[in-house]
This record gives sequence, structure tokens and C-alpha cells, in this order.
Amino acid sequence: MKELIISPPNEKQRLFFESQKRFIGYGGARGGGKSWALRTKFILLALEYSGLKLLLLRKTLPELRENHLLPMLSQLNGIARYKRDERAFIFPNGSRIRLGYCDTENDIYQYQGQEYDVIGVEECTHFTFSQIQFLTTCNRTTREDFKPRMYFTGNPGGVGHNWFKRLFVKGRYEENEDPEDYVFIPATIDDNTVLMKSNPEYVKVLDSLPEKLRQAHRFGNWDIFDGQFFEEFRDLPLHYKDGEFTHIIEPFEIPRDWVIYRSFDFGYAKPFSCAWWAVDYDGRLYRILELYGCSKTHNEGVKWPPEKIFSEIARIEREHRWLKGKQILGVADPSIWDASRGEAIIEAANRNGVYFNKGDNKRLPGWMQVHYRLSFDENGIPMMYAFNTCKGFIRTMPELTFSVSNPEDLDTTGEDHIADEVRYMCMARPIKPRVRKEQRLLYDDPLELRK
Repeated sequence: MKELIISPPNEKQRLFFESQKRFIGYGGARGGGKSWALRTKFILLALEYSGLKLLLLRKTLPELRENHLLPMLSQLNGIARYKRDERAFIFPNGSRIRLGYCDTENDIYQYQGQEYDVIGVEECTHFTFSQIQFLTTCNRTTREDFKPRMYFTGNPGGVGHNWFKRLFVKGRYEENEDPEDYVFIPATIDDNTVLMKSNPEYVKVLDSLPEKLRQAHRFGNWDIFDGQFFEEFRDLPLHYKDGEFTHIIEPFEIPRDWVIYRSFDFGYAKPFSCAWWAVDYDGRLYRILELYGCSKTHNEGVKWPPEKIFSEIARIEREHRWLKGKQILGVADPSIWDASRGEAIIEAANRNGVYFNKGDNKRLPGWMQVHYRLSFDENGIPMMYAFNTCKGFIRTMPELTFSVSNPEDLDTTGEDHIADEVRYMCMARPIKPRVRKEQRLLYDDPLELRK
């Protein structure tokens, strides 16, 4: 049998190889040696454990062929047999590495009912969170000598940017997500000693990119990525109390004389969104509460009928200490007044004592108002904040990207329901753009050096 020769890994790749966490994230910047590390780890696992079932995924078949199939055909010739019809390498000990893809959202269902001890997703930020959640259900085993695990490699940007950032970079976990299951191993081209030696000019290529791309691809900065619609958006926990250069802050008791608004965007199969806003003496908006009708699957509605939605909104306004007894000004998408296909949705709202005015639905002026609100002045203070309890806002707003067909609008195939409702609110209290004395790109400031 042919002898398998594997080059020594660099320090970051060694950590990747040694980790036995349930979910292992690796990379962050271009040139960090992700493909080699993932492919080599799979081969080592297949050789070490008899009968191991492994699935290695890329977004598209051409990417899969270039990055893994061709290198593995050469490397494993004489070591493992390749079955073309199954797109799988079969090892003498019975282990099997299957190569797969998920070009569209529905491609994920080709793995339904299958069981894999190990799943690896390369360039995982090209995958939606719902695809990753589905793959997690396939990552199971009945073996006693091996615990199931998943490997993720990726760079900033893409549709999966925010779920990867939340889980691996920021470590912000939701219910049923155990922090002990996750590890992130950041790597840049500086860690890839082989590439730095063989192709040192690649560093110059990365350094010559536009600033946003350079921050993402050269240094693995997850706080900015190309194509982000609300690129002003910042979520800096270190500044939740002072509110500087962040849009997310800690909750506080709302003064009784502040005006309260309610903004609303209807949805059934897709999520509905309702938010309550307090307006301070300077006209600054504070998103203090939200009711987001999204199921556990992102961008999927809970399918509440209008009567149930507005009954719950009315209950919250009767009981919550910030809202009860207040005169609340409502603004909503004008489409809920449409009665062309039966009773208008607004009728259910009126029956429950939840009243709205028609919101201004103009998209481009509305988005400009949101941008004006999100922009920081020279002291780092925006005209819009959200309490850190507004999880839907925090998750969905930074995920939205520009439309391909209309570069001035956002991509409406994304989870834009909260953004639409925010737009109605901003158009109800329009402001003029603020001119800053100094424009700066700001990222996380863990040492608080800006002060």
C-alpha cells in the first residue's frame, strides 16, 4: 500500500487537529490554511477509526472538485478507493469520507435521514443558519469510542457571517447551546508558514484590498464585511453602559413623560415584527421591547392569525410597567389596511384596542432615515439605540445585505421584517443627517484605547 506523507501542521492547524469539542471553528482570514487543515483532519480521522462516517461539504460542486476532490484523488491514490457514483472515498478499515454540496437552500434535504459521525463545512459562512441546524441533526452516532463533532472553516462575509460570529467569535449562546461545546481557532496568513514561504506576495494582494475587505480578509475582522447594508451597526458589550459607539445598550427605567411608539410589520408564513420605542427629549429612539413572530427556524413565521397577534400585543401593553397606562402611537405597514381579499388586518387590531396610523412605506427615503439614525456623532452617540433584550433586532439587522438588482435597496430575500418595521418608525420621526467632524472606522475596542 502507498505510504501517506503529511506535512507538519503549523501551530493553529495543530490546535485544530487536537481539539475534540463538539463544534470546532477555524480561520477568519484568507490564506490561513483552512482547506488543507480540514481535508487532512478528515483523512487522519478516517485512518484512525474503523468504520467512521464523515461528510465534507462545500457550497458548490465546482468548489468541491477544486478544493478537495482533486487533491484527495492524488493524495489517497493507493490508500482509499474512490466511488464516483457516491462521491466517496472508501478506506480499507471501512471508514468513508463523502464529499457533498449545498448550492441551494433545498439541497440540504439530500442528507435527510443520514447519519454521520463527523461533518465538516468549508467556507461555512456561505451556508444559512437553517442549513447548519439541519446538518446538526445528521451529526449523530451510536459508537462508544467516538463522540460526534462538526468542523467549520470560514472567512468574514456571506449569508452565514452572523451565526458564525455569534457562536464562535463572540460566544453569545442561545437556549440549548452549551458554551463548552464550542471552540474558535483564529488564523491568518501569518500563521500559514508554508504559504508565506512559497508565495509571500499574497500578503501584498490582501494588503491592497479596499479597507473593509482588507480588515476582513487580511486580519479576519468579523465586525465588518463587504455587502453589509447597515455597515454603521455596532454591538459592543463593553459600551452597553455608556452607549458610546454602540447601538446596543443595557435596559433602564423609561421616564414616564417620554413618548412611546409602537411599530409593526405583519407576517404569517414569514415572521411578523412589533416593537415599542421610547423617544427622549432630544428625539433619540430607544427600542425598549419587541415581539418577533419567528419560529426556531430563522425567517420562518409562527403562523399566528391576526387576532392572536394583536391580542398578545394588547396584553403586553396592559401589563408591562413601561407601557401600561400610556398613550401609545402606532405606525404600521399600509398593506394591513388592504381589504381586497377579505377583512383587512387592521380590523383585528382595532377590535383589540391596538391602533395604528399608516406608515410611510417609501423604501429608499426610509432606509436613509435608518442610516441617519444609526450614524454616530463625534462623541460616538447615535440617534437610535436598542436594549440588549431585543434579540431579533440584534440578530437580523447586521445580517442584511444589498440587493443585486437595486444597489440602493436591501436584499428582500433576507430576514428583513424587523428592518421594515424599523423603517416605518424612522419615517414617523424623520431627522436630518448629522455631519461629523471626523469620520473613523471603528471596531471592537477591548482595551478601551479610544478613551
